[in-house]
Amino acid sequence: MNLIPLQAAGAQGGGLQMIIMMVVLFAIMYFFMIRPQQKKQKELQKMRDALKVGDRVVTSGGLHGTVSSINEEQRLVVINADKGVNLTFSKDAVTPIIEK
Repeated sequence: MNLIPLQAAGAQGGGLQMIIMMVVLFAIMYFFMIRPQQKKQKELQKMRDALKVGDRVVTSGGLHGTVSSINEEQRLVVINADKGVNLTFSKDAVTPIIEK
């Protein structure tokens, strides 16, 4: 007769342990996966905001070229890929700056 209340109390303790384990697992995922990605995104956004005419860049599609003009209102960048070839991209398509 006394075993039934003890089993119920043990089951509740297991539920609390499971919740604590889930919280710890989420904290580990946050510090090893989510936070570094957010930091990388902030650095990339900072680089895009610092773009200026004459910077050599690469787009997310792999096009290499030189920035020839920037439209801040519409967040557009015109990239000179070759002599007389100017292509317009969203500022978000520019990934790294090769050289300044």
